[in-house]
Amino acid sequence: MNDNELLDMLHKDPQKGLEAVVRQYSAYVMKIAYVRLGEVCTREDIEETVSDIFLMFYNAGVKSGFDMRSVRAYLSVIAQRHCINAFHKYCKADKMLDYNELENIIHDNGTNEDCLIDAVKQLGEPDSFIFIRKYYFGQKNKDIAKELGMSESTLNSRVSRGLDKLRKILKEEKI
Repeated sequence: MNDNELLDMLHKDPQKGLEAVVRQYSAYVMKIAYVRLGEVCTREDIEETVSDIFLMFYNAGVKSGFDMRSVRAYLSVIAQRHCINAFHKYCKADKMLDYNELENIIHDNGTNEDCLIDAVKQLGEPDSFIFIRKYYFGQKNKDIAKELGMSESTLNSRVSRGLDKLRKILKEEKI
């Protein structure tokens, strides 16, 4: 189906037109999102961004009466701009943690090292492996991620969630 046929469909029945646009261009938009966000977002975040892009396309199209020359070009512009915004959002929100964060948890809970090691072991794999490598051996996130075969952003998310779990474990055990 070409862009003119898609535009006709969008004019006649916006819902069916959107379904056709998603079918035809989902791989294209997904590729744009992966290229722009692959290093800072999880797969779920990228899929959510792609959904947002199609929603933005639909809302902008409804507002303008789908008055556009090319569906592909319009989607491309929306995707590029939204991915830039998402990149900035995830970079700010991306839990780029300071190595002192674990020390803060230790200090806040008055934890001794043996109790902390037991609490880290309770995190389970691969989180305990990540924490030991990161905080005890001082290994860089990208090296740990490479060793585990995951992206650095996924590793950062695991560290952030692991720190939350660790706080809960230490609170529950009143350490």
